[in-house]
Amino acid sequence: MAGNSFGHIFRITTFGESHGPALGVIVDGCPPNIALTESDIQFDLNRRKPGQSKVTTQRKEKDIVQILSGVFEGKTTGTPIALIIFNKDQRSSDYDAIKNLLRPGHADFTYLKKFGIRDYRGGGRASGRETAARVAAGAVAKKILDQYKINIVAYTLAIGGIYAEKMNYTSIENNLVRTPDMNAAKRMEEKILEAQKKNDSVGGIVEAIVHGCPSGLGDPIFDKLDAKLAHAIMSIGAVKAIEFGSGFKAAAMLGSDHNDKFYLDGERVRTISNNAGGILGGIATGEDIVFRVAIKPTSSIAQPQQTLTTDGKEATIKVLGRHDPCLCPRIVPVVEAMTAITLADALLSQKTMLSDR
Repeated sequence: MAGNSFGHIFRITTFGESHGPALGVIVDGCPPNIALTESDIQFDLNRRKPGQSKVTTQRKEKDIVQILSGVFEGKTTGTPIALIIFNKDQRSSDYDAIKNLLRPGHADFTYLKKFGIRDYRGGGRASGRETAARVAAGAVAKKILDQYKINIVAYTLAIGGIYAEKMNYTSIENNLVRTPDMNAAKRMEEKILEAQKKNDSVGGIVEAIVHGCPSGLGDPIFDKLDAKLAHAIMSIGAVKAIEFGSGFKAAAMLGSDHNDKFYLDGERVRTISNNAGGILGGIATGEDIVFRVAIKPTSSIAQPQQTLTTDGKEATIKVLGRHDPCLCPRIVPVVEAMTAITLADALLSQKTMLSDR
């Protein structure tokens, strides 16, 4: 099955299903002698794991990671790193009543058409639980970025039309929805619980900012840095759109307003504004890389919905079980992880290119 690997120099391959024995990832291309322990990885997995609060799914998974290879005496060896996370709280029986029904908003129909078979237990590989493996790999990528003082901050910008207005990054991990605005956090939380009471769900927007990315990173034409980031982020199941810098607002701007004018800050070339989102011609400018991601409402809802059976008969479905009423709080570390993986790959590719000169 194609589509399970991402990256060129720093390359990851994930495996496992939502209701299978385990999830995992193989990380290949990580340089040697980087300090790495299970606790480094566990920190981000804890931010993504289910059962965190009343606004997330109540499935209880500790998501404890085990390093199976590629690390010796606390340092990477340069060989493939194998990470595994065992599933402990599957309730596959929740899906018995709907195993022959196509869930609206899910990949049931498309997987069935693609492969002629599907794992109906939570969606199998199409489940959001697959992202645990990405987060584990992203934690490894962050260790590489740390050496270059590159930092990624992602957070919930909006939920159900309620936007964060005050940007205090220290507040992100101090509220249930992972927003930098504590005042907006309460209203976002209420919006989620309101939808949950109606057996419904709500979507939102996650914003990510990359600080410290060096200018010159990325490649032109087909391998543009923003194109690769878009590929990485759009591969997350719940993501429906991405925009960089001024994004769609650029369509209503004049060129004289949108162009980021250059100036010299000491010996560093900088721009007065950052409508480009830190990338020009597919190559990093050295300004912050800024993008926003649209997250759809969770597809699994307990409201009656019109659907079809797998053999084409009309039916009604209610998706019961344990599901997130809003995906934003738990998808924040996933966005960070895919960003880190993309940047680590770009950094190592750049080092390879420069070494050939």
